[in-house]
Amino acid sequence: MALSERKKKILAAVVEEYIRTAEPVGSKTVAQTAKLGCSSATIRNELAELASMGYLEQPHTSAGRVPTPQGYRIYVNELMQRQRLSLEETEAINRSLNERLRELDDIVSNAGALAASLTNYPAMAIAAPPPATIKRFDLIYIDANTFIIVAMMSNDTVRNKLVHLPVSVGQDMINRLSAVFNANFTGITEDRISSLTIRAAERAVDDTMGLTGVIASFAIEILSEAQTAETCVTGANRLLAQPEYQDPAKAHALMSYLNDAQHIRSLPDVYGDMGEGIKVLIGPENVAEELKDSSVVLASYDMGDDTKGLIGVVGPTRMDYSAVAAKLGLIARALSERLGAGSQPPPGLDNKLIIKEIKEDSNGQHEQ
Repeated sequence: MALSERKKKILAAVVEEYIRTAEPVGSKTVAQTAKLGCSSATIRNELAELASMGYLEQPHTSAGRVPTPQGYRIYVNELMQRQRLSLEETEAINRSLNERLRELDDIVSNAGALAASLTNYPAMAIAAPPPATIKRFDLIYIDANTFIIVAMMSNDTVRNKLVHLPVSVGQDMINRLSAVFNANFTGITEDRISSLTIRAAERAVDDTMGLTGVIASFAIEILSEAQTAETCVTGANRLLAQPEYQDPAKAHALMSYLNDAQHIRSLPDVYGDMGEGIKVLIGPENVAEELKDSSVVLASYDMGDDTKGLIGVVGPTRMDYSAVAAKLGLIARALSERLGAGSQPPPGLDNKLIIKEIKEDSNGQHEQ
């Protein structure tokens, strides 16, 4: 059932007042803020209908109304006013970005810290590594029972492993293994190293001692580690300042989730290809049980080399989605520019929300 314009205005007024106060919103407050020109009785009837439609709920019999996740969703998609950052806010954020993102080695943690500071919510930053392969194998013979595997990666890092053998091996075998691995296992990804390729290499060097498997296992291990995304969660304790997380058990469950790097790394797989946009997941829309009472706002950024990163925040469903999305969008654009992605700003929220950034026109006017 489509919402009338009056219902839309009432729902928006309830959502925005609840975001501001964290207190249930009554008809008198709606009458004061929405300026609808109708009686409190009419507003009460509209509130009751919005509740029956699933957009609002009443926590207590005598209390006002609060939005449901469905109410927040229609607010984000259709009712939310576009957030417009002032020129002063934009310049202040850009100054902070320039200060914090100067060192690329710390770009993920610094971007996350900035997002937490700007939104006052815990922030997550994820940087997917560029594709990496092994450029060269060097097998260094030490003695009959020991050799070293040295792997030069395409990202110019070097990995090595000391191998102790229960059997004796000669220098000639180590040399043959080195030649075979450089010929067949360089420049390929982890998924290309299969049992078939390992058995073929064993036959090529007449390996009956399992040395080929040892070297291949090390190659698979370091290629897998090279694809592990860098993650950073900043400001998890900011949850404690929100009334929704005053329950210690609830706060602990969410903070434990955020502190698990594996959970954070899984976000790109969970939420799929975001393109260059911003995605909002409200309450039950989140897959993880620990996030069912919270909302997640994520912005993607381009890292170059056809790889993407994510930066986002977690907070109560009562978050100021418009302000959070605008600030994350600006941070995502800055990250893309610094990491070689070009200068186009990221588009806005799914569906109808578009976050516009401030630009100075040729007449010295500031348009939003």
